[in-house]
Amino acid sequence: MMKRIKLISYIFLCATAMMGCKSKNDNTTDKKVLKPNIIIYLTDDMGYGDLGCYGNPITKTPAIDQFASEGVLLTDCHSAGTVCSPSRAGLLTGRHPYRSGIYYLQGYKGAHLRDSETTIAEMLKSGGYETAFMGKWHLSRLEESEKIKEPSPGDQGFDYWFASTHNAYEGPKNFTKFIRNGEAVGEVDGWYCDVLTEEATDWLTNKRDKDKPFLLIVSTHEPHAPLSPPEEYSNVYNNSTVDSLEHTIKYGDVDRPEYDISQNKKEYYGTISQLDNAFANLMKTVDQENLKDNTMVIFTSDNGPEHPVNFEESKGEWEAPTRDFCFGTPGNFRGMKRYPYEGGHRVPGIVRYPGKIPAGTTSNELVVATDFLTTISELAQVNVPSGVNLDGTNAFPAFLGQKTERNKPYLWIFPTHEDTYFRMPHMALRYNDYTLLGWLPEKSDSDTLMEWMKTSVPVKFSLYDLSTDPEQKNDLADLEPEIISKLQPLMMEQWKEIRDEGPIWENLK
Repeated sequence: MMKRIKLISYIFLCATAMMGCKSKNDNTTDKKVLKPNIIIYLTDDMGYGDLGCYGNPITKTPAIDQFASEGVLLTDCHSAGTVCSPSRAGLLTGRHPYRSGIYYLQGYKGAHLRDSETTIAEMLKSGGYETAFMGKWHLSRLEESEKIKEPSPGDQGFDYWFASTHNAYEGPKNFTKFIRNGEAVGEVDGWYCDVLTEEATDWLTNKRDKDKPFLLIVSTHEPHAPLSPPEEYSNVYNNSTVDSLEHTIKYGDVDRPEYDISQNKKEYYGTISQLDNAFANLMKTVDQENLKDNTMVIFTSDNGPEHPVNFEESKGEWEAPTRDFCFGTPGNFRGMKRYPYEGGHRVPGIVRYPGKIPAGTTSNELVVATDFLTTISELAQVNVPSGVNLDGTNAFPAFLGQKTERNKPYLWIFPTHEDTYFRMPHMALRYNDYTLLGWLPEKSDSDTLMEWMKTSVPVKFSLYDLSTDPEQKNDLADLEPEIISKLQPLMMEQWKEIRDEGPIWENLK
């Protein structure tokens, strides 16, 4: 009898242990690994020095400054290009925009982001993500016609989209050209960035599948010209203190107009404050939806700040009065929008991911917008696009202030257009603290811009040490021949590869 009792007790104990093991294993198996949500907030023409957290003494940006205190502020963050469409193509594809044939703006010579390109959205959809795009697209013509049908955000992986082909040229208030999922919306009530916040809030709160991780890209018009913020924002900057401080602001060593445009500065600064408030409202929605802890938010800009039209750019032949409202600054860096100098592509970059990125940190490591695709693929545990040349790397170590591994240097290349090619370097290569600038040979009158660009290689070079010379005033080419001899071949190799991969649009028609 005792043996039987002992046997039953033994069986019970074994069964209990097995049940305990099974329960533990089941918990491990059933516990889902949460993939992070991704939000990219992309501003338009915001300069490196435009925000309070980047040292601007004038603009008031409490929400973005607070956001920076909750994550990492990047001091060496760069757009993929120096003007709108190229930088956006590079961000979405992880590829240099010239590889995609985005040499200048969407529509120029028929340029657009083709279906053959794979975007961040398409990559994440393969991993179960839901995707949405809000705002300025500028990668294809969204208004379809019998003659023109180009890929929309919906064709490029976005489940939901509320977008405009390009800028709010008639003004950011009561915009008339938004398209939602292929259908024209008509006039909307409010300013561009505020309307985007409302649309994004509605999607986050009411429309998305809350059982899926998501990608949300919000792409503002602001602070691109034309500018006309509500007076409650601009009036804050209409005083003698701002007048005095504005004289301390640097504009990348790019000539400003000789006539007085100072009365316009309050509109620019007011727009920065309005944008700060719009971003704050979006982050409130993220908090209210309990998304903060598992969402990586990237705040950045598509290129350096715009400058008013000067005599060199226009050759004295044309004006653009809306650009007289442009008071964005690249901080201490040389160059503005379009320029391969640092100020044309070094931009604000702030990343928040609670628990993964320490709050209140600063990183001086190099990050390029083409890195976002590879970085996000690692976090979301999805494969990067195969069979294509990618130009990014996993930048998450840089978000932690650690070195990143780059297989190749990055080239920032000028926009191939009639008002740029003759007045700036044509490319810049970064190597540690050095930047090598290259100029293509002078274009002959018999060559088209495309023929010239597609058959040329750099023939003139300048070298700068950004750690001691952020304004790029002291050319070291003659003083550092060993650095020049090391970097020239790298520039040549990268340039030829990128140049030759990109299509000639005239040949595709």
